[in-house]
Amino acid sequence: MITALLLIGILFLAYYVFLQMKGMDFAVIWLMAGGMLILVWYALSRQPVWISVLPQTVKAGIGILFLLGFLLFAALEILILHGMGTGWQNDLDYIIVLGAQVRGDRPSRALRMRIDTAADYLREHPSVQAVLSGGQGPGENMTEAECMRNVLVEMGISEDRLILEDRSTSTWENLTFSAGLVPLKKAGVGLVTQNFHVYRSVQLARRQQYERVSGIAAPSEPVNFPHFMVREAFALVKEKLVGNL
Repeated sequence: MITALLLIGILFLAYYVFLQMKGMDFAVIWLMAGGMLILVWYALSRQPVWISVLPQTVKAGIGILFLLGFLLFAALEILILHGMGTGWQNDLDYIIVLGAQVRGDRPSRALRMRIDTAADYLREHPSVQAVLSGGQGPGENMTEAECMRNVLVEMGISEDRLILEDRSTSTWENLTFSAGLVPLKKAGVGLVTQNFHVYRSVQLARRQQYERVSGIAAPSEPVNFPHFMVREAFALVKEKLVGNL
């Protein structure tokens, strides 16, 4: 058991290096988690003097804090996983395709997955319109909305069905600015985003009084999935602290 802590800590550190090489944001959480596990392994296996002199109440307090943190994290992960299980709704009026990174003038892998998922839904539901939501960020030659429109038109989706929202830079703004273009809050709306992002997106929409909203889950890259799941739990905490949830 103690050796497992060391091995998992080393694995986390290796994953941190991998994420850093890919330029992934928030990768430092894996460095911190790996370092903490190795520290716990050292404390349990070597029993340094400073551990033995700590009062029992301090040790118990540290243990309780770790337990509460773990339980909170586990509860958030369960909510995220529950959101991933959302199936397609067939009575929608609109879908909102939430933006993701554009590399130059082409979609990133994550954005392409969202576009493909949106295209599949639009082909199966010819009366539904799509709001393509996303502004222009660093390293992007066009807005995310424009990029999505171009690819969807290339895929045979009529441009008449596509509504561009090209100012937003966050999920909250995606939902706010999109609702300013068409009457989404009273309509049936599906949010197209990565599977791990569905729960938070739907909760944010409900916070903004979207009355009939559901998720349409696009896949995510398996090798990055553990990182996104951990990052999403922290994102939920942040949204709660700033009053968005």
